[in-house]
Amino acid sequence: MKTFTYKPSGVCSRLITLEMEGNTIRRVTFTGGCSGNTRGVAALAVGMTAEEYIQRCAGIKCGPKSTSCPDQLAEALKAY
Repeated sequence: MKTFTYKPSGVCSRLITLEMEGNTIRRVTFTGGCSGNTRGVAALAVGMTAEEYIQRCAGIKCGPKSTSCPDQLAEALKAY
C-alpha cells in the first residue's frame, strides 16, 4: 500500500492523504474543511479506482468557487 499527500488549493481543506493499493483507493483523509462533507466524500471514495472517482467527481464546484473538496481529491488522484 502506498501513501500519497496532496496540498489542495481553492478549498477549506489544507491536506489530502491517500492510501492506494495499486490503482484502488483504500483510505482518504482530509485535514481541515467541513468535517461531515470531507468524511462523506472520503468514505464514498474507498474501493473505487482512481479513474472511476475522477470520472465521477472531477469538475464539481462548491458554491461560487471554481473547485471543491471532491474536485481536489480528483486532482490528487491525477497527481498520484
